[in-house]
Amino acid sequence: MQGKKKKSAPAAVCAVIVAAGSSRRMGGENKLLLPLAGAPVLAHTLSAFEKCATVRDIVLVCREQDIMPYTDLARACGISKLRTVTRGGDSRTASVLAGITAAPEDTVLVAVHDGARPLVSEAVITEAVYAAAECGAAAPVVPVKDSIKRIENGCIAADVPRDTLAAVQTPQVFRREVLLRALREAQRQGRSFTDDCAAVEALGQTVRATHGSYENIKITTPEDIPAAEAFLNREDD
Repeated sequence: MQGKKKKSAPAAVCAVIVAAGSSRRMGGENKLLLPLAGAPVLAHTLSAFEKCATVRDIVLVCREQDIMPYTDLARACGISKLRTVTRGGDSRTASVLAGITAAPEDTVLVAVHDGARPLVSEAVITEAVYAAAECGAAAPVVPVKDSIKRIENGCIAADVPRDTLAAVQTPQVFRREVLLRALREAQRQGRSFTDDCAAVEALGQTVRATHGSYENIKITTPEDIPAAEAFLNREDD
């Protein structure tokens, strides 16, 4: 009996790593340069995409003052897929647009990822890439664990069915032209979105949900560093 035919890797996938935030909830200290198991947070993030076979190119988007430090960091970590480090904008939409614009011209799929998610696995990246290659847009999600309540005037007003909810993660992967159109329309309307899926959904494009991971946490507050190190130490064991 013949084995299942192996899918060929989607061509021209560029990871756009968004690292232009202010780290306000980290007390103003640049969280992407904080040490995590012996290396800066951003080094782990870049290495995850460097090692992922489905990703051909990397574009890093950051604040102007971080361009040289991040370029030096990437060089020291041997990130050969990095094509450019470019300045972000005043909003996430502007920063992602800057990253897409800086991507190689023949890019077909764009995988937008938070620079502060250093523990993303190759499996999470790859599943989202293949799904987006099929349907145009995909994002990893994880089921919500806690009971969710709707609050009105400081009181619990109603339960929200937990089985209908999920937390969305990155990388969120899109056909390049789909995401470009969505973000340009958002800018034209002066709309602000918390993630790129929302901008694409506003155009009527369906986003396929793929498997995320509870380990794919976003470093946001000081408590997240030891949590991430615990995950890394468990992998080493």
